Amino acid sequence: MLPSPILYALLASVASIGLTAWWVNRSLRRRVERAERAAAESARNAEIASMTRGLAHEIKNPLSTVALNAQLLREEILDSALSEEDRAGMTRRVDTLAREAARLRDILTDFLRYAGRMQLDLRDCDLRDVAGEIADFFMPQAEQARVRFVVEACDRPVQVHADPALLKQALLNLLLNAVQAMEALPEDRPRTLRIAVRKEQPEARGSTPQAVIEVDDTGPGIPPEIATDWFEPYRTTKPGGNGLGLATTRRIVEAHGGSIEALKSPEGGARFRITLPESRGTTAGTAER
Repeated sequence: MLPSPILYALLASVASIGLTAWWVNRSLRRRVERAERAAAESARNAEIASMTRGLAHEIKNPLSTVALNAQLLREEILDSALSEEDRAGMTRRVDTLAREAARLRDILTDFLRYAGRMQLDLRDCDLRDVAGEIADFFMPQAEQARVRFVVEACDRPVQVHADPALLKQALLNLLLNAVQAMEALPEDRPRTLRIAVRKEQPEARGSTPQAVIEVDDTGPGIPPEIATDWFEPYRTTKPGGNGLGLATTRRIVEAHGGSIEALKSPEGGARFRITLPESRGTTAGTAER
């Protein structure tokens, strides 16, 4: 028979092992339960997203029919024998119907673009070229809004592995947002829009160099009450805005492994700063995000 101290030590060891095994088993069960709940919630969210996209498609198609029939009805009213006053009143109401149907269709289009699966056509490209091409495209609209448009780029290539078309869409959303923000400025206040492209070396050693593109405006700036959730869907301060432009821009940037932040511009307006990893000669390909 074992001496009492040794027996007590063995019993204590067995009890300790048993307690440890129980704790590990309980911890593992909890992890499994959390993983199962997360998987179930993810599946539900995916199902709801799929149903929502399908519903949006189902609503969008009849809206196109409504807009088309409103246009045909307008033409019939103009060709009718009604008095000028009656024709004017009816065409105003039909025009309102067509305009609202078109607005709803645009909202659904933006929602489908935001909620849909993002297919990236990745390739090596110079961020200066991306900025230059979208600037050439947007310049007439800026001039029409009496906005001075400036493009600044460093003298060396700023290579990124990205989808140029989606990056242009992200920048276009920022440019549209900036011009709309400056529409209500007093006539004596300058309206300036600037795109700047450069690359930066992070402070941490061994970190990948960053490609940076900034969009500045001289508008009213970012309202303090929404500064923390500026990129959230349906968050907008513009009458008639759908609040998906900046949210879509953030989604595009994050799909490229980058980040975007809203800051106060030195000129008093808003500054949007996009940071992307600099490319080092990766090959082209596609990815879904």
